[in-house]
Amino acid sequence: MITLLFSLLEGTGQTPADGMTSMLVMMAILFAIVYFFMIRPQNKRQKAIDEYRKALHVGSDVVTVGGLHGTVKRINEENNTLVVNVATGVDLVFEKSAIVPPAGETKA
Repeated sequence: MITLLFSLLEGTGQTPADGMTSMLVMMAILFAIVYFFMIRPQNKRQKAIDEYRKALHVGSDVVTVGGLHGTVKRINEENNTLVVNVATGVDLVFEKSAIVPPAGETKA
């Protein structure tokens, strides 16, 4: 099997080391593409969402991940929760992670 591989490589003019080097270069290029087109934009989006959640204050209009709209009534930093007034006399408690920026507010 190994001799067959070497004989095939001799026909192309490449040594096994050349093949390994080109494979490593291609893997590095692939990783760079994945990083710059997928990982980095997602990290920027997540950072913008985190900043939005930190900037919330009493009276802010918010939207939950479930699409419920309301106004922040109280913020509890210890439990990382907020009380959201969704209707007259209806106050609901949400985790801060359940609050998302309005559509179009976070651009990557």
